[in-house]
Amino acid sequence: MTLSCAVQIVSAISDVPDLSNDYVTRVLATPSDVDAAQWNALLALAGGSPFMRQEYLAALHDSGSAVRDTGWSPQFLTLWRDGELQAACPLYLKSHSYGEYVFDWAWANAYEQHGLRYYPKALTAVPFTPVPGPRLLARDAAARVALVRSVLAWCKQKKVSSWHALFADDEDVAACEQAGLMLRHTVQFHWINEGPGGGADARYADFDAFLASLTQEKRKKIRQERRKVAEAGVRFRHARGAAITPGDWDFFYRCYERTYLEHGNPPYLTRDFFRRMAASMPENWLLFIAERGGQPIASSLIGIEDGVAYGRYWGALQRVDCLHFEACYYQPLQWCIDHGFQRFEGGAQGEHKMARALMPVKTTSAHWLAHPAFADAVEKFLQREGRGIENYMEHLEERSPFRHGDGGGGGSS
Repeated sequence: MTLSCAVQIVSAISDVPDLSNDYVTRVLATPSDVDAAQWNALLALAGGSPFMRQEYLAALHDSGSAVRDTGWSPQFLTLWRDGELQAACPLYLKSHSYGEYVFDWAWANAYEQHGLRYYPKALTAVPFTPVPGPRLLARDAAARVALVRSVLAWCKQKKVSSWHALFADDEDVAACEQAGLMLRHTVQFHWINEGPGGGADARYADFDAFLASLTQEKRKKIRQERRKVAEAGVRFRHARGAAITPGDWDFFYRCYERTYLEHGNPPYLTRDFFRRMAASMPENWLLFIAERGGQPIASSLIGIEDGVAYGRYWGALQRVDCLHFEACYYQPLQWCIDHGFQRFEGGAQGEHKMARALMPVKTTSAHWLAHPAFADAVEKFLQREGRGIENYMEHLEERSPFRHGDGGGGGSS
């Protein structure tokens, strides 16, 4: 994608009006500088997310995964009143755009072509984790608005090119839009455990009942893919929480690392990050291990919380036809059905997920650019892109794998 609008260089940037409130703003150099109980209490008000917990963000930093040396400089912004945390958000100064999954390379290139610096930019997101959820934690709507204004004021003080809040929830989007930020939409693919009749209480009785909701073509394809894996002599076991042994974690990391290295890149996350997850958040992880001839050959790691499962990482030491689909989709979906989980989020991108009954869901990010002319050009670009996203969603819905009137879920996240 390119920005086709010509950009006139303008240097004047207006300041955000002074805030008339009694919040004390503190910028923290590491996620560990904020009390976990206070941070997580704010998160709970927003509905929760395992990937926004203080322990998760702290592990990313303390393990060396998301630190200045890897291009992520924490600047967590917090608002306080009478010693109590009122609002907070993860904030990073970024020296690149890797590990974000909302691509702004074209914007960075446009800045460079005009002799301007795009980096460092400011980012509110969970590093390497394209999972929608709360990003601006606040006790109430007023505190959330104050938080957005404080971030903008900080960005202008630091003279960064831009601020980006990625995969935000509806309340965050509303606060950002109120402050004049531009909205951008992308598409993910989620599966909904919605059995016959629909409704909040409807669930598939078992995996066969789920298959029965699909068209004959899709049902046949899934059965063929599962049969290939079984006939190759592959069997699966799973472990949840504290039942995941250190040996299991070690094997998973071998698989995870192998996948990145095969694509010519080092892994984003260190082995120490997963050690910290096992110690501080074991209840939020579910591990599937594929075995053949009594030896482990592949694994997939799923995040879990409050009836939602999140497909996160996978890797294999041996190649088996359709093993990826079994490990990353069919085993997790079967587990979700067996345990009454409501939703499985398959992560960023991938139309192939629709063949496995993960349906398109629109996700939203919010963006502010300091340079007025570039902001105007990006806004026009986002309007065109937004119309394309709407058409794309309609096209995908027409290709639903479900029989007419059965299942499908979908909608905005």
